[in-house]
Amino acid sequence: MAEPQFDSLLLVSFGGPEGRDDVMPFLENVLRGKNVPRERMLEVAEHYYHFDGVSPINKQNRALMAALEIELKARGVELPLYWGNRNWHPMLPDTLRQMAAKGHRRALAFFTSIFSSYSGCRQYRENIAAAQAEVGPDAPQVQKVRMGFNHPEFISAQSDLLQTAMASLSDPKAATVLFTAHSIPMGMADNCRYVEQLNASAALIAESVGAPSWELVFQSRSGPPTQPWLEPDVCDRIAELKQQGLKALAIVPLGFISDHMEVLYDLDTEAADLCQKLGIECVRVPTVGVHPAFVRMIVDLIEERLYERSERPYLGSYGPSHDVCPANCCLYTPAARPPAARPTP
Repeated sequence: MAEPQFDSLLLVSFGGPEGRDDVMPFLENVLRGKNVPRERMLEVAEHYYHFDGVSPINKQNRALMAALEIELKARGVELPLYWGNRNWHPMLPDTLRQMAAKGHRRALAFFTSIFSSYSGCRQYRENIAAAQAEVGPDAPQVQKVRMGFNHPEFISAQSDLLQTAMASLSDPKAATVLFTAHSIPMGMADNCRYVEQLNASAALIAESVGAPSWELVFQSRSGPPTQPWLEPDVCDRIAELKQQGLKALAIVPLGFISDHMEVLYDLDTEAADLCQKLGIECVRVPTVGVHPAFVRMIVDLIEERLYERSERPYLGSYGPSHDVCPANCCLYTPAARPPAARPTP
């Protein structure tokens, strides 16, 4: 094998509070500079307090780090693995300082988001650039692996989890599958391939398990009512499907690779309560987390770049995503669309 062109690996994630005192500082980091009403921030804070202020994401990232280290060692990849977050400790500037102190200069990163959008890709790259500026000239350079939304191992992991979950339903063949992802403003969606990639991934998974009926829906919008975001909302769609005779449902948090608070509250609490109220049999499919196939996918993507392999495995007709993001990739223009017209009462 050729000598790797990188000297370290970096897991880049969102971060989450790990106690009640962390919640408000964390949310202030998340929402800084964004047009989100304070009332909405306080509402989301209550979601965290419902779970004693602890988000599962940091714990799951620690588990992912451990699983990756085992897989990397098994494949003979001996580069050190670091972890830095956008919004909570360990923060990216602190991680880059630690890497610089160890003499690392060329890092390869995996972002814990594998669908292209401003929030899921470009903003992370901006966060890294800001952290590098804060650390100074010794900060390592950072490149990222490609998005793996249609990688065979990702589809395998999601399909395995969905098939296992659907087997718990009374009549799996009669169930509808709702693939959910975080809603984003239309000013983001119009400038990236987020929806396109989500649909491509969902179609591959549904085909793999033989799902008779599936849809893509969204959750967790946080902007003001006047700003158009991706729809339909998962709970709104469940209510509509009930009116059409829906009896059984599998919800796949496709847009989340680990259990964020949005998964615990918006799906496991709000959507689950709605299904119970409406008499809909429902199962929530686990996130891919540390599923062995998903861990293999991450290391596959790392090895592609480490050893400059020309092969880029993918499923479907979409093709492999790019390694290096174009200059105009995933831009966010908040004024790209006018507010959606509101029906008169």
